Amino acid sequence: MGLGALALASLESGRATAEEAAPTVHGLSGIPHHTPRAKNVIFLTQSGGPSQIELFDDKPGLSKWAGKELPESVRQGQRLTTMTANQKQLVMPSRATFGRYGDSGATVGEWLPHHTQVVDDLCFVKSMVTDQINHAPAMTKFLTGHQLPGRPSLGAWTSYGLGSENRNLPEYLVLISKMKRPSDQPLYDHYWGSGFLPSRYQGVKLRNAREPVLYLRDPDGLPRELRRGMLDGLAELNEMRLATTGDPEIETRIRQYEMAWRMQTSIPELTDLSDEPESTFELYGPDSRRPGSYAANCILARRLVERGVRFVQLFHPDWDHHSRLSSWCVARCRDTDQASAALVTDLKQRGLLGETLVVWGGEFGRGVAGQGAWDSPDGGRDHHPRCFTVWLSGGGVRPGLTYGATDEFSYNVAENPVHVRDLHATLLHL
Repeated sequence: MGLGALALASLESGRATAEEAAPTVHGLSGIPHHTPRAKNVIFLTQSGGPSQIELFDDKPGLSKWAGKELPESVRQGQRLTTMTANQKQLVMPSRATFGRYGDSGATVGEWLPHHTQVVDDLCFVKSMVTDQINHAPAMTKFLTGHQLPGRPSLGAWTSYGLGSENRNLPEYLVLISKMKRPSDQPLYDHYWGSGFLPSRYQGVKLRNAREPVLYLRDPDGLPRELRRGMLDGLAELNEMRLATTGDPEIETRIRQYEMAWRMQTSIPELTDLSDEPESTFELYGPDSRRPGSYAANCILARRLVERGVRFVQLFHPDWDHHSRLSSWCVARCRDTDQASAALVTDLKQRGLLGETLVVWGGEFGRGVAGQGAWDSPDGGRDHHPRCFTVWLSGGGVRPGLTYGATDEFSYNVAENPVHVRDLHATLLHL
């Protein structure tokens, strides 16, 4: 905990960006050892394992290996899931065509056309590595640095170190996409949990519905001043118990009641997008008008950092394309491509990108071998922990950079491996 505090102290800063913003509270005291750059984080979590082979990691040489067995010299004993362990590892070239874009010449697959317009504002890390091959432990590691639940999430560390710039909103908020079809991919609370830190630092999940928070209105017939008096009386009782037991959970409970009172005013104003100009919805795409959609959540993420929320985490599930890659992966790209690029553009236009770190990525990548028939439209790709791609933007990150590289099969890292823990260290340093 001391090491985490030391790392996060470098992020300390104060900023008043909205009418309701207040001086930083609940953060670590002390002077950072270097001038901080990122003041807020928006983490665009693509849950399920996006395929780097179709999206960012162009491997044109795979065409000559199409349908051939992946060499054992490349596999090097790589563990496979039970879904593909008993089938031949036949190479399946990318289903998407690639191009180079921007002054940086970054490679992007055709399924992400809007990304091509912002590549010079992105930093691609193509040499990400994890050591977990199944979703839950891999996502747990991606977000907490350890495969077993119980460690603080990245957002919890950030809120612990930085505190809040807005007394009326939590430091750490979680937004989960409302999918057009039901998702069977679970998203566990420990992904945004506080672990061994006090529970006040855990993420607060907003509902992906027209009412993001239930019961914001006081019961009919209960005057506001009477409600305030009830909360004050309850706080006194809790404080008496806290003085007796020293239980930090009681302190969290006191803060939660007070935050709930403040959110009765702040949340309706935050989530009412009617004050957004038409140009905003045009930028983020038609799905941005649908409450709970990924695009609408991207707009909310921008509004949250404008109001001083330190860490905003979006989750968009169903990137787990074991079959029908060309349709499933394309569908997820359509859900997220325009809004992800629009968020970067929007933050830049508002002068917020320099102090807001945007992160895009999932828990692992996909393997080069086809799952099922490699040449069938129903073919997919299995989980692959040895290499995958994330991108970063803003917050002191060097734009237009592609860092790291994979081998000719996008199977092993060839240059500058970046373990998930190294990514965490970088994010906390910024």
